[in-house]
Amino acid sequence: MIKIGILGAGHLGKIHIRLLKEIDKFKVIGFYDMDSAAAELVEKEYGIKYFNSMESLLEQVDAVDIVTPTIAHYSCASKSIKKSKHIFIEKPVTNTIEEAKILMGLSKEADVKVQVGHVERFNPAFIAAKDYCSNPMFIETHRLAQFNPRGTDVSVVLDLMIHDIDIILSTVKSNIKRISASGVAVVSDTPDIANARIEFDNGCVANLTASRISMKNMRKSRFFQKDAYVSVDFLDKKVEVIRLVNIKGEGDPLAVTIDLGNGKGSKQIYFENPTILPTNAIKMELETFADSIISNTTPLVSIDDGYKALDVAYKVIEKMRVTSNFMEEPKTGSN
Repeated sequence: MIKIGILGAGHLGKIHIRLLKEIDKFKVIGFYDMDSAAAELVEKEYGIKYFNSMESLLEQVDAVDIVTPTIAHYSCASKSIKKSKHIFIEKPVTNTIEEAKILMGLSKEADVKVQVGHVERFNPAFIAAKDYCSNPMFIETHRLAQFNPRGTDVSVVLDLMIHDIDIILSTVKSNIKRISASGVAVVSDTPDIANARIEFDNGCVANLTASRISMKNMRKSRFFQKDAYVSVDFLDKKVEVIRLVNIKGEGDPLAVTIDLGNGKGSKQIYFENPTILPTNAIKMELETFADSIISNTTPLVSIDDGYKALDVAYKVIEKMRVTSNFMEEPKTGSN
């Protein structure tokens, strides 16, 4: 069993503690959190040891699960890697690109596994859909959330859009050619709603929208490619696939047929709703982290993946800063 400790016991940290206790590949040694009063309550609730320092916890474990605020990711991860501990680290991997670069170097030097918590890779809807997304040429994503003060210390790009950035980068096998973006700060000091357009060398275009001031929650992505359309609902765990297939022989009498005209023949439309297997995405990502340690393989979402998503996210933020001037104070009064 892998002896693991948890750094951070906030809302998400407590979820990780509970799930790690359910995974037989791990032995949960304990946790550390700067808030000692809150930590004592967590210790009683979950029945695991509270360590009064990160250093004392690191001495007792093989791996750590970092679920602290993003600002502390680098400090926790660098200290853990220097102690030769494998790390699971929540997204975004670090607060800055420079910190991510340093962690990449440290992890390779120490030869430890680092997995980044881009949990949507493990969403059962995406797992069911990804084999259908062979060569998307246009992608549309909407990640909308109702306002929650938790997380507003960072831009909506780092808070929400980075999930879709990672999904797109894992799906489109091409380099990025151009990024354009705009955003508006409405209720906080950083953008609360943003739109980005990412163009790839192979011609694919991705249009991403993220908002944390929406009236309803939505997490949908649509992938368009030659003869196919794939819709993924990350929130409701649904997938719809529409495929166009050349007719051979008499074709399927029950399928919808369209005539392409000008002697180009006909195609039939097939509607599919792939089976969605009920899974806990956070538990699955933690299990694959354990598997990478046991089998000595690269984690499914590596630190390189975390760095690439963070790099694109900051490029989006920079484009918003240049083009939107979103920090201007709103005008008051009637119109």
